[in-house]
Formats: sequence, structure tokens, C-alpha cells
Amino acid sequence: MITPIKYRVIDSDTQYESYCDVLEKLVFNTKLTPAIQDEINLLTLLIETYDKQKSHFRNLDPVQLLKSLMAEHRLKAVDLARKLQVSEGLISDILKYKKGMSKKTIRAIAELFKMQQEAFNRNYALVSTSEFTQS
Repeated sequence: MITPIKYRVIDSDTQYESYCDVLEKLVFNTKLTPAIQDEINLLTLLIETYDKQKSHFRNLDPVQLLKSLMAEHRLKAVDLARKLQVSEGLISDILKYKKGMSKKTIRAIAELFKMQQEAFNRNYALVSTSEFTQS
């Protein structure tokens, strides 16, 4: 018989808050036993990992974030275009900072990667088309 997993990798702010609450209760309201200490260590690791991931993403502009997620999920531009049901040209233009992300694209990317839309709905500089015609 397989024992169900009590904790999983954190993938949402709600889960993060829940794990923080559990950790606080364990640290302050229980007698420390080896099993409780293991649980505290595991929760601490999961929470710290989520914190690092979130802070890393906050430092990236939306295109850098998208590129990072694509690399993490081993997606090429063509794969992303297919999953989002958009043209490869659109994805290429976004990744090269030639075109901004539309609200529809932001929603689709956020849903695909299970993230909040706000991560992609931030200002970032686009390159002007004149920079490409002068070379």
C-alpha cells in the first residue's frame, strides 16, 4: 500500500501560505521530535525553494521570464506557438522584443505555465524596427 504524500513542491501562492502556516504551528506549538524536525526541514526547504523561484522571476522582464520558462520546460518557439495556438512568427517577434504580448497571449502563457498573469503583464522595452533595417 502506497502512503499518500503529505507535501508537494509548491506551485501557487495559496499553497505557499498554507505551508507557511503549517510550519509556524510546528515550530511554535509542538514538541520537537525527530519526525517533527524532519517535517520542519522539509517544509523549510519547499518554502525557501518557492521564495527563490519567485524572487528570480520578479527580476526578469516578461520576455526573459518566458525564455526561462521555455528552457525549464524544454520548449522551443515552435512548441510554444503550437501550445498557445499562435503563429511561430508571433512567438519569434515576442522573443526578439519586436512585438509586445497581447492580453490574450499573456493569459494563455500564464495558464500554460500555471503562473499569475501579472508576471507577464509588465512594461519592457521593445526594439524599434528601424534598428533592423539599418544593419
